Amino acid sequence: MPNDTTRVEIITGHERRRRYTANEKLTLVDATMQPGMTVSAVARLHGVSPSLLFKWRQLMSQGGQVAVKADEDVVAASKARDLELRVRELERLLGRKTMEVEILKEALAAAREKSLSGSCRRRHAALPGEGCGRHARRRPV
Repeated sequence: MPNDTTRVEIITGHERRRRYTANEKLTLVDATMQPGMTVSAVARLHGVSPSLLFKWRQLMSQGGQVAVKADEDVVAASKARDLELRVRELERLLGRKTMEVEILKEALAAAREKSLSGSCRRRHAALPGEGCGRHARRRPV
């Protein structure tokens, strides 16, 4: 009988808080929805605080309502955290690649500038500031 009060539980000592898995929470909340069962009775049977069961019921109903309003599936918080971490990692990699591209563009521009100004002087013995005359004729004015 769900309202049986013959069982007495005495808690002694300092114990850590118990962690419940999602399946355990779902099982207990489903048990409270069964005909003839009350939240208090389920709480007593499983050694859980009734207020905790009420909180789980409320959270589950709110999560379901949000999913129905958005016409989407409910995503577990752990899955959402994993996806957020993946996005952060990809954003970090994108930032790194963007920096590399910018550095390479600057290096390429500096190399081109250096190549155009220095190579002609070395090959044709032109003085700084003057062209060798050979390449100047090829450029359109």
